[in-house]
Amino acid sequence: MSPIPVSDGLTSRYIEVIGANLHILERGHADAPQKIVMIHGNIAAATWWEELMLALDPAQYHSVAIDLRGYGDSEATLPLDATRGMTGFADDINAVVESLGWGKHHYIGHSMGGSVGYAYVLEYSHNLLSVTLVAPGSPHGFGGTKDVEGNPCYDDYAGSGGGMGNPELIRMMGEGYRGTESPLSPRNALRNLVFKPPFVHPREEAILDALLATKLGEQFYPGDKTASPNWPMFAPGRYGAINGLSPKYERGHELASHTGNKPPILWVRGEADTIISNTSTSELGYLGKLGLVPGWPGEAVFPPQPMVDQTRAVLDKYKANGGDYQEIIFEGCGHSPQAEDFERFLPLFQTFIDQHQ
Repeated sequence: MSPIPVSDGLTSRYIEVIGANLHILERGHADAPQKIVMIHGNIAAATWWEELMLALDPAQYHSVAIDLRGYGDSEATLPLDATRGMTGFADDINAVVESLGWGKHHYIGHSMGGSVGYAYVLEYSHNLLSVTLVAPGSPHGFGGTKDVEGNPCYDDYAGSGGGMGNPELIRMMGEGYRGTESPLSPRNALRNLVFKPPFVHPREEAILDALLATKLGEQFYPGDKTASPNWPMFAPGRYGAINGLSPKYERGHELASHTGNKPPILWVRGEADTIISNTSTSELGYLGKLGLVPGWPGEAVFPPQPMVDQTRAVLDKYKANGGDYQEIIFEGCGHSPQAEDFERFLPLFQTFIDQHQ
């Protein structure tokens, strides 16, 4: 059984793939006509999808939520090779799907899970009926780009990658700290960044368990970094998800010219998201502009990254190239609209996948 509590009605088990024994949560009959794979965000785990899994009719939907390698209760015997962007995670998901004997299925990913979704489409679109991206990262990566086209601020992609991890948050994660005294504590990160206050997740302790279960270090979270002569004096390394999300390696923008099957995409985001935003409080260009990171070279060199505009531009090209997408904005929600307004999200998601069986 999973050390992270599992709600009644869900099955917790492990599936072995190359390099890792991945933990999954599962609900629904194996012969249910619709299959859904669910992927969590960074410093999170499969438990994030429990409400959605339990709300879906198990006779109609067979849903599987995966703890990616290095997260939740999955093993982390091999780190993510960040030089392949999110493709290593996509390969793991495909291995799980194949072990389940699935053919056509739906994909839903939150935050980093949305970025993994880009890679999953690029590599395995032939098996996809639909893709739901909830507060996804920019297809051009996180940090270090200066315009809608995703051009880097510096040739070495300085200002992105493993050096972006907050050392105080990481220290408290390593200590398993569950308090609220520090504004940078893991619990406060959930309450003030991942969710829009005053929302508190009804299963906050399990969500915090998932955050604290993240494997730490230079090969996992936050990953390694390399020295740079450019502000803020670090560039991407080669291991772990934050490096995989660097624009040096992120491939999501290739959706614009993808030539394979083009599954319909539902893009859901919170209007008050402060993590994936044109004014992200986690991105160094915006923090520098606010005067919170010393040495900022100015807006002409390192402006705030226009993350939402970048995503829309890539998806517009995806649509012009024969695909389709719709953007839905949840007013009053932050980075996790699927949790913050579940009563609105559930029928939206279910209607979307039912339209694309």
